[in-house]
Amino acid sequence: MEMLLQLIKMSEQTTLESLLEMGFDRNRAEKAVAYTGNQGIEQAMDWLMEHEEDPGIDEPYVPPAENVLGGEDETKPAPEEPSLADTAEGEGSGNDGEESARTPLTEEEKLEQVKRLEDLMRVKQAERREREQKELLEREIQRRKQGQELQKVRQKLQDDEMKKLAELRRKEKMEEKLARQRVKDKIARDREERAQKFGGGGQPSAAATTCPQPGQPSPSSPTSHGPPPSKKEYDESRIQVRLLDGSTITTVFKALEPLAAVRVYVQMNSNVPEGQDFTLLSPYPRHVYTEQDMEKPLKELGLVPSAVLVVAKK
Repeated sequence: MEMLLQLIKMSEQTTLESLLEMGFDRNRAEKAVAYTGNQGIEQAMDWLMEHEEDPGIDEPYVPPAENVLGGEDETKPAPEEPSLADTAEGEGSGNDGEESARTPLTEEEKLEQVKRLEDLMRVKQAERREREQKELLEREIQRRKQGQELQKVRQKLQDDEMKKLAELRRKEKMEEKLARQRVKDKIARDREERAQKFGGGGQPSAAATTCPQPGQPSPSSPTSHGPPPSKKEYDESRIQVRLLDGSTITTVFKALEPLAAVRVYVQMNSNVPEGQDFTLLSPYPRHVYTEQDMEKPLKELGLVPSAVLVVAKK
């Protein structure tokens, strides 16, 4: 048993010395040998390369209180004991194994071992760089994928917002169109009412107006008597509107209709571009009508029984 422990200790010393010859820090080398259970130089190098970025890698190594090398804890035999024992039995006597283990390496053997371990370390480093590059590539692919998904979400939100705006604009145009149609219908009804009122049978015939019956005095006869005729109250106004291109349009409005009705009529029956803001003015004397005037009736503005208005850009 004592011989086996010595073999284990010598094996540890060989691995530790190899790591030190390769340039590793003693503290790190001792940790690698201890934490790998002295399973060999390759396992120790793998552990050093995997844990070289650990925060506490350079902290002093403190061996456990009951180390397997001290022989105190027999319940936890070192994992290498069976293999080393088997190796010792396979080689023959224990003395031969001890003698072979104690045989120092020559300088050439040391150099060859160091070269082999350096080659192995370069291979491990290359594998580690390749693994890191692969992980970096996978993270970049994942980042781009997340960026594309985020861009799709943003595009969908923009499309939904544009659809909402388009639908709102369509509703506004529809409401505006209906409002204009109501104004047109009102103007058409007013025209029809005026036509029925003034185009019916209430007017005297041409013969009655030109040939008065004998015995009846002529209305214009100077011999007629009676009070002078009172000032006539007009309930309609004939409005002529001069447009921006010099053309004119004429129609008849109720005397109590607001000036805004004239503006709507111009919008509906002229070549004023849609959306063009304009105002109305009287040329003689010149007077520009304001938004407050648009709510006033034609009679109040002195536009009865007839008037000429001019369209002007704002």
